[in-house]
Amino acid sequence: MFDTRKALGVLLVSGLGLGLTACSTKSDDSGTDAGGKVTITVDCQPVGAQKELLQNWNDDVAAFQQENPDITIKSVSVGEQCNNPPDFTARLAGGTMTDVFYGYMTDLGQVLDSGQAMDITEFANKDTIPTWDSVDPALKEVFTDGGKLYAVPVKNYSMGLVYNKTLFAKAGLDANNPPKTWPEVRDAAKKIAALGGGIAGYSEYSAGNTGGWHFTALQYSQGGQVLTEDGKKADFNNAQGKQVLQNLKDMRYTDNSMGSRQLLQWGDLLTNAGAGKVGMFVGAPDSTQAIVSQFQGKYEDWAMAPLPGQDGAGKATLGGGEGYFFKKGLSPEQVKAGLKWLAYQKLTPGKGQFDYARAKPQNYPVGLPQPLLFTNGSDAQKQELELRKANANVDTANFSIFEANPVPIKGEPKNAQAIYAVLDSAMSGVLTDPKANIDTLLKTAEEKVNQLQAAGS
Repeated sequence: MFDTRKALGVLLVSGLGLGLTACSTKSDDSGTDAGGKVTITVDCQPVGAQKELLQNWNDDVAAFQQENPDITIKSVSVGEQCNNPPDFTARLAGGTMTDVFYGYMTDLGQVLDSGQAMDITEFANKDTIPTWDSVDPALKEVFTDGGKLYAVPVKNYSMGLVYNKTLFAKAGLDANNPPKTWPEVRDAAKKIAALGGGIAGYSEYSAGNTGGWHFTALQYSQGGQVLTEDGKKADFNNAQGKQVLQNLKDMRYTDNSMGSRQLLQWGDLLTNAGAGKVGMFVGAPDSTQAIVSQFQGKYEDWAMAPLPGQDGAGKATLGGGEGYFFKKGLSPEQVKAGLKWLAYQKLTPGKGQFDYARAKPQNYPVGLPQPLLFTNGSDAQKQELELRKANANVDTANFSIFEANPVPIKGEPKNAQAIYAVLDSAMSGVLTDPKANIDTLLKTAEEKVNQLQAAGS
């Protein structure tokens, strides 16, 4: 999701009481023990604070292993969001990833540059993943380079305006008529911030690569892009980029509607949202899930609208997602085992992340317009939608405006994480310095991104 993105510490190894090196019988280098049992390590196990999600994961591991007694799954937790960019890069450099490791759609380039990814083209098919032909080909393409597949997509999203209906009502705003333009966002933010009590009318990221990630979404909403069509140069030091930063600077300092605390990363903003201190922010549908399951918020407070544009509907919105790579050097048996696990946990309606009947009574939303994994009209999509509707535990009307008014989706730029890190400075500049010069911020960022793209070409 890309959605990152909280700085995290050392890896925590858990999963049914097993450490990474624990094994009851000796295995050879292929991951197969003397009895023919295949062992694989998999990351992105929920952290201990996510009690229900962790229990679901462990239950899935147990059920999967019962169905596949020749496969042992060893689970590893790498933090709440599974991929904090600096930590992920460090693990790539050190070769310490799990056998099957989580990454964003934007990570393919650096994973390939590290030499750590395995070509899984010959193994990914209907035999290992029964719903494979239903998975959106565009998502497979994201993880493909030179005709070779390196990861299995497991989530897809697009971004919109997430807003607190309760705060809207308190501020005299109509929650059924959310802002459609950035000037309307600005006006609503002023009214919400006027409620006092440390409430930010609008909140925004500006650190840990999240600022650059959101700058990209806002740039798309203005009709701009981050890179030229050939991907060789920056393309944000223009009228659209200036408007993005001017909107934020005006809300931050002219209106004082964004709160005094800045340099927010993923968990910071959502913590504030969970505490009822954020009126609006840009996010994907599952951000409401995190607000509730990790940051003690309430589903009934939140709704979602399309990403606004400057003078009307957003010209485009940012889409992204995540998948699982396979560490180079795995045996064919380990790759097939990993694909079977992903099929069970991530790509089968009624199981794993799609086990909506299990999720319905839990503190976990059913009914969000996400993840968008399967092609329209496919059998898997039909099954997933039927299960979602039958087990909805959130008011799907809260997302009806978002779903009924789709904004064209643009993917993340190549070399996205490095670009986002550069653009963090532009975002933090206008949010922490009332005298910040927007032209200078964009020019500096443009020069750095041009250097990055030249070095990678």
